[in-house]
Amino acid sequence: MGNKQEELEMCTCLQGYGLTGITEIWWDGSYDWSVGMEGYRLFKKDRQGRQGGGVALYINDQLECMELHLGMDEEPTESLWVRIKGRAGTGDTIVGVCYRPPNQEDQADEALYRWIGAVSHSQALVLMGDFNHPDICWRDNTTRRKQSRRFLECVDDKFFLQVEKIPLYEGGSTANPCLKIQGSEAL
Repeated sequence: MGNKQEELEMCTCLQGYGLTGITEIWWDGSYDWSVGMEGYRLFKKDRQGRQGGGVALYINDQLECMELHLGMDEEPTESLWVRIKGRAGTGDTIVGVCYRPPNQEDQADEALYRWIGAVSHSQALVLMGDFNHPDICWRDNTTRRKQSRRFLECVDDKFFLQVEKIPLYEGGSTANPCLKIQGSEAL
């Protein structure tokens, strides 16, 4: 990610994004000096105990926000959750960014589903990331694999809608880059 920082900053600032989520950041303590972005607050969660992975979320400085800790920080998930305070008369928005490695064990999948369940009470919830379920057909809501079927059941139970229909990674590993609960507004 380090060599892509300028491109990320330019894209984020030119497009005027309120937030930008990143998966597979591959950061460690040596990158902390170079990953900040002017006008944005950075939240990140590095992969623990091994190389690679990790997630990050840049949120515009003008948005009041705080990272959520629901007593599940020890769960084996690569996910980060932030509450963004709504403007007067509107509810808060919870944003989650997740990375699910290919062939992740069921235990880690279930931990992610517990997180989703814990935050799903929010009036507005945005979930983005790389979930590595390339076999999901979002048009028909079908899949061939058991783990992908369980993921579909989880997001269907929470009334998620897929917003981004095209994988953001040309290699095709990103099956569902952004999901959003019905009724939430884009940031």
